[in-house]
Amino acid sequence: MPATVVIGGQWGDEGKGRVVDFFARDCAVIARYSAGSNAGHTIVNERGRFALHLVPAGIFYGQKICVIGNGVVIHPQALVSEIKMLEDRGVDTTQLLVSNRAHVVMPWHPVIDKLDEQLRGEHAIGTTGTGTGPAFVDKAGRLGIRTVDLVTPEALEQKLRFVLEYKNAVITKLYGGEPLRYEAVRDECHEYGELLRPYIADTAVVAQDAEARGEQLLLEGAQGALLDLDSGTYPYVTSSLPASIAAGACIGVGLGPRAIARVVGVYKAYQTRVGHGPMPTELFDADGDALRDHGRAQGTGEYGTTTGRPRRCGWFDGVLARYTARLNGVTSVALTRLDVLAQFERVKICTGYELEGQRVDTLPGALTAMTALEPIYEELPGWREEISHVRTFGDLPPAARAYVQRVEQLLGVPVDMISVGPEREQAIVTRDIFGGTL
Repeated sequence: MPATVVIGGQWGDEGKGRVVDFFARDCAVIARYSAGSNAGHTIVNERGRFALHLVPAGIFYGQKICVIGNGVVIHPQALVSEIKMLEDRGVDTTQLLVSNRAHVVMPWHPVIDKLDEQLRGEHAIGTTGTGTGPAFVDKAGRLGIRTVDLVTPEALEQKLRFVLEYKNAVITKLYGGEPLRYEAVRDECHEYGELLRPYIADTAVVAQDAEARGEQLLLEGAQGALLDLDSGTYPYVTSSLPASIAAGACIGVGLGPRAIARVVGVYKAYQTRVGHGPMPTELFDADGDALRDHGRAQGTGEYGTTTGRPRRCGWFDGVLARYTARLNGVTSVALTRLDVLAQFERVKICTGYELEGQRVDTLPGALTAMTALEPIYEELPGWREEISHVRTFGDLPPAARAYVQRVEQLLGVPVDMISVGPEREQAIVTRDIFGGTL
């Protein structure tokens, strides 16, 4: 069982990229298994600061095989631009592979994404507008174009004529938009097909062969468990298939479920969310502003990697954290951005909700109930002490240690890694998840 899954335990933006980058040193294959360019991971290492949207965070270790799995939808222009950016900055991308079964974000998908949000009006989801959602809709509706089609021109053109006619009817008759030209779309597909041809492969076989050899695989999720289509705050969730939880990792890469040995849940030391939807612990005061703007001058404030939108901020939600830990079978927690809390005299953790006069200890299914939840807080002392230089748990201030231990109690899972800054080495590791105790 050589596979480790890294998932986001909140609404995304937990710092999964830096966790994957840290653990990738111990793995032979790093594979992204879900979502699309609507997700973003920020990596800070000796080469500088990088924003990745499709390429797995293990790309900075040149000898590692990096896989974009069949569960990801590929925006060709975004992927080509990302590869070029990496190569221009001296990063080797020759070990990058793209699944030939991955679906493609076609030119009509961003158009429909934006027009659909306009049509929804006040009920808009708050998508990134990248076309990722409509691409997954077409995948489920059996209208999708896959990367293998991009490198098979005759098959592509035959499929494209029917699908584009269908999509133009949707764009013009439902949304009142302008139709797309067949020749322009065809030529764009041919161009990106040739650019991506060297990377496209049967990546499921690559992953399966690595598993058979007993090599360590790191399966990288995107977004967060609370955006999962089935288990999240529906309808304010992602459209990604497979699931945005650990159970979707094997499907999105091409492995059997017995391959998974461990699940690392990444949780920010407080709560953030981008877009619309319920967020019980959201703050609308100076504390919320302080969480959002901490480190903004250095580019580490709470603003979206993909969109630049300000994130909604709040105190750590222990109820939702426990919910996603159990949902994903989390065996190890990585707690990120603990250093941000060092600015507060007192910090809070939500340990329950009140709903219509009753205590609630899990996420209700109905949207009306989710939006009516009132958090029940437990207040803990802050530490008001810089911790970005700390590398051992024992060197943290007592109040910071107590905060981490309270998070462990609420989740029922050990916190094995704590990030105290954005850089690769700004981490406290209390247990080697691939071996023994440090």
